[in-house]
Amino acid sequence: MSTANRLLLAFCTLAVAFAAVDTYVVVLALPDMMAGAGIPVEELQRAAPIVSGFLLGYVAILPLVGRIADLRGQVPVLAMSLVVFSAGSLVTAISYDLPSMVAGRFLQGVGGGGLVPATMSLVAALYPVERRGLPLGIVSAVQEFGSVLGPLFGALVLSFTSWRGIFAINLAVGALLVVAVGLVSSSGSRRSDEGTETAYRDARRHLDRTLGVLLLAATLVAGFLTFVEPGSLQRDLAWGQLFIPYVDGGSRWVTPVGIAALAAFVLLVAWCWFRPRALVDLRGWLGHLLAADLPGAGLLAIVLGGIVLAFATADPEVAVFSPQGPWFLTGSAVAAVLLVVHLRRADAPIVPRGALRAVPAWGSLVVSFLVGWALIAALVDIPLFARTTTEKESQLGAALVLLRFLAALPVGAVVGGWLLRRTNAGVLTAVGMLAASGSFLVMGQWGAHSLDGFASNVPLVVGGFGFGLALAPVNAAILASTDDDAHGLASALVVVARMVGMLVGISALTTIGLRRLYAERAADPSLGISELGILQEQAVFRGASAAAFAAAVLALAVLSRAHTRDVDTAEVLRAGG
Repeated sequence: MSTANRLLLAFCTLAVAFAAVDTYVVVLALPDMMAGAGIPVEELQRAAPIVSGFLLGYVAILPLVGRIADLRGQVPVLAMSLVVFSAGSLVTAISYDLPSMVAGRFLQGVGGGGLVPATMSLVAALYPVERRGLPLGIVSAVQEFGSVLGPLFGALVLSFTSWRGIFAINLAVGALLVVAVGLVSSSGSRRSDEGTETAYRDARRHLDRTLGVLLLAATLVAGFLTFVEPGSLQRDLAWGQLFIPYVDGGSRWVTPVGIAALAAFVLLVAWCWFRPRALVDLRGWLGHLLAADLPGAGLLAIVLGGIVLAFATADPEVAVFSPQGPWFLTGSAVAAVLLVVHLRRADAPIVPRGALRAVPAWGSLVVSFLVGWALIAALVDIPLFARTTTEKESQLGAALVLLRFLAALPVGAVVGGWLLRRTNAGVLTAVGMLAASGSFLVMGQWGAHSLDGFASNVPLVVGGFGFGLALAPVNAAILASTDDDAHGLASALVVVARMVGMLVGISALTTIGLRRLYAERAADPSLGISELGILQEQAVFRGASAAAFAAAVLALAVLSRAHTRDVDTAEVLRAGG
């Protein structure tokens, strides 16, 4: 593999890591973000769209992004995902109310989510089947390591600036990565086709780009002033006229500067549409959207979006899903029926016919769903247990307990990728999930003082390592069992399956725990809050153990058929001969 390709993959992995950090960065920043949007701290439920908006963009749009990566190529999708992520970071950083904040987080979710399938598909394009394990393990490791670095990064930035600084840093890093990916990919293309060099020096293209950059700059400057409305300019007799709405009580977008921002944006879009060499080839991207089956992608987005909104906006202490959950799920069910009909009739559906026909292909999705179902119990209930068993345990102390689990997870991901070259994917996944299942069984026996001793570290570390061990084999199995022109979609679907499993799992497992709590309280009214909380968490851990065990059994049954290692390839060649 060339040096340019190695650098490209390194930058892509770094981008995945940074986007993963952003997934968890709002953990500490959310109260300050609520204040910035004018939401009182006691009305936490109103801030749910800040979180669910990111998840919606991450999950619902992911299959479409993956499919476009198959059609247009991984590098353009990676670059565009970074651009969208950077744009979302900018909008979030200067947001002035809840809708603008949610819009920014949604764009961040779309951009950050699009990096994952494109990077995994790039690994599949650069490495033969038997050598994909380690790079897939590294990608999985940095993706999961974001859960460790995210809150720490947020705390570090909040120690010297406001929450807006977090997203300003995201914008800067995202912009630098866009430039880096562009330079590395263009250098590779120049070496492979020097005849195209003259096209880059064409005077017309230079003029198109110059005007496009000027329109972009005008859009950004006017948009920034519209969002921020600097007090010094507003108070100025001359400049203040730019911030007075044309209509009494109108929004900031019907002010002179707001209209200027909208006009500059419309001109920018028109220029990129009619002059494809300006900045972005909008007509080309629209063509790929249509080729990727935009109607089918829309139906699939509705299916996934309904699930996300039903479970992500719920209060697990009250119900499995939100009060509007039945309506969201009904919409998902209707869209699912229409999607099935569409996939049967469309000439080129978003999920190509037969793409997931192989047993390891669809099996990877089910296993990934169960992995997410079990994993969320660790991420949520380990710190809850820590705070329940120790009255004086702070949020930081509970997070440090979870850190023992999280620190082992990326290590397991790298080791799993390394072992995959000589170990069957089904066996490796089963071993990892059996370790996780056993760890949850031990946690299910924890009492009030279990975290006081050193022995509590064993199930935490073993469980995290086990989950990590299973990540690369699942990804490798679906890539080895699908065609090259469907790797982006397959990578997206396996990530979506795990995310959906996490959303459904947290609600289902919490419901199991609450039923245990209510039953024990009815049987023995003398039990205190701490004792009932322990019983609840024990039930959750046992439920997660069952989900992890089911993932292990299914992985052994279906993923063992995937040819992901040297031995498998040799056996296939011998059988063919």
